[in-house]
Amino acid sequence: MRKNVLIIGAGGVGHVVAHKCAMNNDVLGDICIASRNQQKCDAIIDSILRKNNIKDTTKKLYSRQVDALDIPSLVALIKDTTSEIVINVGQSYVNMSVLEACIETGAVYMDTAIHEEPDKVCENPPWYANYEWKRKDRCEQQAITAILGIGFDPGVVNAWCALAQKEYFDTIDTIDILDVNAGSHGKYFATNFDPEINFREFKKVWTWIDRKWVLQKVHAIRMDYDFPVVGKLPVYLTGHDELHSLSKNIDANSIRFWMGFGDHYLNVFSVLTNIGLTSEKPVKIAEGIEIAPLKVLKALLPDPSSLAPGYTGKTCIGNFIRGTKNNEERSIFIYNICDHAECYKEVEAQAISYTAGVPVTAAAILVARGDWDVKQMVNVEELDPKPFIALLDTMGLPTEVLENPVAFTPSAIEGLETV
Repeated sequence: MRKNVLIIGAGGVGHVVAHKCAMNNDVLGDICIASRNQQKCDAIIDSILRKNNIKDTTKKLYSRQVDALDIPSLVALIKDTTSEIVINVGQSYVNMSVLEACIETGAVYMDTAIHEEPDKVCENPPWYANYEWKRKDRCEQQAITAILGIGFDPGVVNAWCALAQKEYFDTIDTIDILDVNAGSHGKYFATNFDPEINFREFKKVWTWIDRKWVLQKVHAIRMDYDFPVVGKLPVYLTGHDELHSLSKNIDANSIRFWMGFGDHYLNVFSVLTNIGLTSEKPVKIAEGIEIAPLKVLKALLPDPSSLAPGYTGKTCIGNFIRGTKNNEERSIFIYNICDHAECYKEVEAQAISYTAGVPVTAAAILVARGDWDVKQMVNVEELDPKPFIALLDTMGLPTEVLENPVAFTPSAIEGLETV
């Protein structure tokens, strides 16, 4: 059994993780929330108390200040809090320092997104091989449990792929991961998670087609799909984290990621990009100060966590999978619907944060119970998906499966180049 959780990061996802951990602290033990800004941690604690979301009031719920890039400080914090499980929901720039601190202390490591370097965008695939997987051997040698990308996408969608491979298909031809938000936050323009990380995704599209990496233009390939509950919406071929492990661990010819964007979002994004505001490269202003335009844009846009009050509508994230079973063609759509207003009612968060925060908490529970304490570095699809999906069904993210759904059949995609 593992106990005591240290949550690194106090943004929208960290907010949900803290709520859900508190609601399961009879299993998880004491909970510490740590960030550069301790006031944000304390605000999350206030929210938990306000919603009365603490299951066992004898367990500690408290905050600390830490710089997540400072490995010695992280090591000291893990030891001081006697934390055996570390949930990293800070910016993806800190993944390697938090992972290193976990290796040095023997703590379990979990994150929800792939590592990035501030000055490098959309590096050559597979991205995990550039950073996280280089520490696989050390994790195995030191019996460190490290679970990578255990949000929703990546995370739950990876588990669905594993379940499909184990139970629904003998062979898999194509996996299309579709992510749409049919909600409305009422702002002129905002991103549902960290704007800086959000916009960095839209520099290149690396996708896995015919068992090779293919580069495509951003927002160049569109499909309209009739989703369950939320209806017909446009999605665009996009690069994304989970492709970089699924391409290695799931036997499929093509694995692609599609994200929903409305015309207004794309128009504003196009203007911001064309005038240089989505660039991560620093520029020198008249006063001689250097600053990355993307960081200025992040400061100007609404904080994603501020969108939660009054957010209406639903999200739909699912995997459209085609293949064969018993020598017959088969297709399924395995998916989840999440309601923004219901999320706010439960934990004072919007559905995008909720869908990313609940799965990592479920994983922490599985580790604490011993089910997923595998003492090595893994991506989610390498774990038994059944207990995870079953637990999510009880925690607000139920899985639904449609047999023979509305077809999702994009035309052949020709890459600009391949790797």
